[in-house]
Amino acid sequence: MVGAGDVATRRIASLLDVDADVSVVAPDATDSVHEWAEAGRLRLSQRAFEDTDLNGPVLAFACTGDAQVNAMVAELGRSKGVLVQRADDAGASDFLVPAVVRRDALQIAISSDGQAPTLARILRSRLDAWLPRAYGDLARLAGDFRDQVKETLPRQHRARFWLRVLDGPIAEKVFTGRLAEARRDMKRALADDRPDVPVRGEVYLVGAGPGDPDLLTSRALRLMQRADVVLYDSLIPRAIVDLSNPQAERIHVGKRASRHTLPQDDINALMVRLAGEGKRVLRLKGGDPFVFGRGGEEIAQLAEAGVAFQVVPGITAASGCAAYAGIPLTHRDYAQSVTFVTGHLKQGELELPWPQLARTGQTVVFFMAVKSLSGICEALREHGLAENWPAALVIEGTTIRQQLLVGTLADLPARVARETIEGPALLIVGEVVRLNETLGWFRPNPDTSDSV
Repeated sequence: MVGAGDVATRRIASLLDVDADVSVVAPDATDSVHEWAEAGRLRLSQRAFEDTDLNGPVLAFACTGDAQVNAMVAELGRSKGVLVQRADDAGASDFLVPAVVRRDALQIAISSDGQAPTLARILRSRLDAWLPRAYGDLARLAGDFRDQVKETLPRQHRARFWLRVLDGPIAEKVFTGRLAEARRDMKRALADDRPDVPVRGEVYLVGAGPGDPDLLTSRALRLMQRADVVLYDSLIPRAIVDLSNPQAERIHVGKRASRHTLPQDDINALMVRLAGEGKRVLRLKGGDPFVFGRGGEEIAQLAEAGVAFQVVPGITAASGCAAYAGIPLTHRDYAQSVTFVTGHLKQGELELPWPQLARTGQTVVFFMAVKSLSGICEALREHGLAENWPAALVIEGTTIRQQLLVGTLADLPARVARETIEGPALLIVGEVVRLNETLGWFRPNPDTSDSV
């Protein structure tokens, strides 16, 4: 390595990761290079480059800030049969260095053919952040059982077996850290594997978040892309549904206030039936499945039927919409607690603990509150909150169609009545609503946002 600046340091770090024998020649070096040298991980010569430095190496990297020195190293390398990579001129290099994402034995290399190395590094960083670390454990598990699979299964069955292992329940156990269970299931799968044995299905109960596709969790996206069937609610944006496996069957099951395409019991039965057919069923729900999403009821039915399932939490609408509206749910000066309640009417009535909700020093978030907005505001006033107590309705929060209507318990119902509201909406009540004036940062439709 000729040079020991920032570029050289990045190259050296990658080389040390694969236990390369590294010698560095440079008058000055970064702190990292000095630390590696002191630890005996490389040899450092703090001086100018000399011709004899290329006597022996297999590869050389010219990473100085001087183009003439880099060119001299490249020319000398060719005369001595040493392949040289120039950090400042990919076209004059004998080889290129890809950006690499490593998960133990699993490696992904990204190259721009020297045209855009910064872009390759950006993609490497994004893949590195997205690709679960457990893929290294999965690759190691496959390696540990590879010989046993060869000895146990006929060649024509191996591809099907590995597909079931690497993209099925065993892999999911690895991803969730249950390595001992995964190894046990591998042994059992090898002993029981037969073409006539049906594949066991499972259900993924996944929270899709409040609406912005960027707010999906990495696990949610991974499971969405491996599903065979997608059951989705009315409030799930098309942009999120479209991130699911394009080959998957998609079934709209409704679940919108007062308009249910399928009753809840039918949805539960449908999940059980599809999983019984060996399918991977994605139950995609808005927000978080366990926050007014009836997720508990659905997995109770699955558990009773003996169907394997996993639950992936999502960013609940309360936190997502509040954040995008610039309304902190808690604040040391205004709200020391937050309460989530449903504004959904039961037989035309709102059965809520109004004395507890109509207190100062807290934030109250009402889900599904548009139809009952007037009754909520009136009840809170009747139980002690002032008429000018702040309240806000966040409509289609976190999306480009977000609309924010801000007012008080006295005037907000009238403001909302003037609007045509089709999408999901969330009511936030509390002094923190006033902070939107200074903290509101996401205003995709400034002309439609009202202020206090």
